[in-house]
Amino acid sequence: MSPVKLLVSALEPSANLHMEPIIKAIGNCELLGIFDEKFGKPLLPSRAFSIMGFVDAIPKIRLAKKTIEKMAQLSLLVDTVILIDSPAFNLPLAKAIKKINPNVKIIYYILPQVWAWKEKRVAKVEKYCDVLASILPFEQQFYNRAKYVGHPLLDEIATCKEKYEATGYIAYLPGSRKSEIKKLMPIYKEVAKKINKNNILVIPPHFNSQEIKEIYGDIREFDISRDTYKTFLKSEFAFVCSGTATLEASLIGVPLVLAYKAKAFDAFIARMFVKLKHVGLANIIFDFEGYDPLHVELLQEKVTVENLMDEYVHMDRKLFYENSLKLHRILKHGSANEMIKLIKI
Repeated sequence: MSPVKLLVSALEPSANLHMEPIIKAIGNCELLGIFDEKFGKPLLPSRAFSIMGFVDAIPKIRLAKKTIEKMAQLSLLVDTVILIDSPAFNLPLAKAIKKINPNVKIIYYILPQVWAWKEKRVAKVEKYCDVLASILPFEQQFYNRAKYVGHPLLDEIATCKEKYEATGYIAYLPGSRKSEIKKLMPIYKEVAKKINKNNILVIPPHFNSQEIKEIYGDIREFDISRDTYKTFLKSEFAFVCSGTATLEASLIGVPLVLAYKAKAFDAFIARMFVKLKHVGLANIIFDFEGYDPLHVELLQEKVTVENLMDEYVHMDRKLFYENSLKLHRILKHGSANEMIKLIKI
């Protein structure tokens, strides 16, 4: 049997993480496009687009335009196109592909977060994309053709905590981008000294040893982990930068506090345009379900050693675990099986 040919646009580490169970389940497939090198030989690796915020994006504009032209040409060689998240890149890409290859099926997986901002993107997604694969159950309120396929983390997380228990291990996740890590690490180091337990620092696998020295500085007080899931299972508490990791921790059942510091300009823009009460995915899901937040969020100037310590001391860990089970019930199942059906139709 000839392989399924897919053009993939996965710019973010989380996009590659969520794509992996689908690729494994399909088995016999050939990938073209933008993705992590572990899946094959990409046109460009995902790390070529590693940016954070509006300021960081400016130097990448020329690269993005040239890459969109090349990706559109590659669409002539494949059976299906899968665009994952990253709407600033993937919506212009979808438009370019449909212009030269109108009959190719485009699946948008992990839809633009129009419930946070830029509602006008709904029209563009529905104009240029054939299948809208949603991973959040409330998104059907915003898209006319969205199909909830389940959440990929329920495929990726093999084991969750069966109850809350003190283990003596504390997890620290300062993010996956250089700018956010450099802002959080000095604070995390001070917190680690105060708690004085077994400190585990999770470092994303895409950083090499030289980059680790440059970005993290002196990290002798930490044990190093490259495996987020194993670290969460082992830990009794986690300090986590905003992003997919907050939802991973929530699903696994490790109590956490979200801490996030953006560039001042990015924070200003976000306050102007983003219309959400929360930034953590679990909290956003709970809000749409009418529940109280699952965990505390500390943003910008509120990210201090004192505030992090206060949450560490006072969080109701058993209530957190009960809410973790509730989160599982809301999301229902993983997304890989439904995505395979959509790709092979």
